Amino acid sequence: MMLNSVFARRLYLCWLLDSEQKPNVPKLMEITGWPRRTLQDVLKALPGMGVELEFVQQGVRNNDGYYQLSGWGPLDAKWVERHREQLLNAIEHG
Repeated sequence: MMLNSVFARRLYLCWLLDSEQKPNVPKLMEITGWPRRTLQDVLKALPGMGVELEFVQQGVRNNDGYYQLSGWGPLDAKWVERHREQLLNAIEHG
C-alpha cells in the first residue's frame, strides 16, 4: 500500500495524541524525532481534517500544557492502529 508521507504523518500523530499520556510538543519531539516546526504544522492541520483536538492549559505560561484528541472525525482509529508500521514506513521514505 502506497501512502502519502504527509497524510501518514498526520495519521500517526493522531495515534500518538490518543495513546500517550499528556502529549506536548517536547514529548512528541522526543518520541518522533521530528522538528518542532513540523509537529506544530501537523497539529495545526489536524482540525482541517475533522479531527477534534484541544490544548489543555496547565500552568501560567502559554505553552504549559498538553494536547488532547477528543474525536477522530472521519478517520478510523482502529485502521491507524493496525497500519502503524506502514505509516512509519511511509513517513521514513517520504
